[in-house]
Amino acid sequence: MSLAQLITPQQLAERLDSPNLVILDCRFALEDVDYGQRSYALGHIEGAHFADLERDFSGSVSKGVTGRHPLPDPEKLVARLREWGVDNESEVVLYDDGTGAYAARGWWLLAWLGKRSGVALLDGGLTAWHAAHLPLSLDPPVRREGNFSGQPDDAMLIDADGLDQRLGSADLTLLDARALPRFRGDMEPIDPVAGHIPGARCAAFTENLGSDGRFLPPEQLRQRFEQQLQGRAPEQLVAYCGSGVTACHNLFALALAGYPLGKLYAGSWSEWITRPEHAVATGDQ
Repeated sequence: MSLAQLITPQQLAERLDSPNLVILDCRFALEDVDYGQRSYALGHIEGAHFADLERDFSGSVSKGVTGRHPLPDPEKLVARLREWGVDNESEVVLYDDGTGAYAARGWWLLAWLGKRSGVALLDGGLTAWHAAHLPLSLDPPVRREGNFSGQPDDAMLIDADGLDQRLGSADLTLLDARALPRFRGDMEPIDPVAGHIPGARCAAFTENLGSDGRFLPPEQLRQRFEQQLQGRAPEQLVAYCGSGVTACHNLFALALAGYPLGKLYAGSWSEWITRPEHAVATGDQ
């Protein structure tokens, strides 16, 4: 079974009564950090727990040292997952109301902690749920302590020093999930320096989706990433973005296409630029 799994709104609706199901609402907005919590309070899929990108799926930011969304402390995240009722054998479904990037961050974190099966993204997110005319709930989820016992697998990661040493390597495929204008350095609405890591290729994560907001079929995703890999080993691939969130969307799409999981540079661009010795590139190359 592929590490990346999708579930349709209809399939999820039919499973809402499953005692093994844990649903995580991952809604978030960079420009309004309380948006997700407010939206959840106004209605969520029945039984869903709210998972916040910054409080649950990220650690503490150290200005000038970390990126904007460093990885959470694994012990704290495991404890939080247990609070949400996650067991080692739970079926976990994650959703947001946008592109799926925040849900994909949660998927990657679960994989990092060793949960490699029974985790799915709601394809099309809450938009698809609404389109299927399925209801939302105002009721809080039933609380049940889970027994999840995950441990982090740091082989799924590469840090800034490790990446710096690999730049220029013939076997490295370095994918930047940000939109082309940010990759090129034409604009930078969030971070203080514009551009990209030298040798990176632009692979905007939004291109993993069709016009309906759902993931492209696996064969189309495979064609997309074949063009990026150009014969290089997918195991050597490194994904990054602005802060380690949308890169997870590319890693999910790669897994959905049947590729083995590459590495995440979790600090991403917002960490890379904190060190003046790191090279910065602009333009298409």
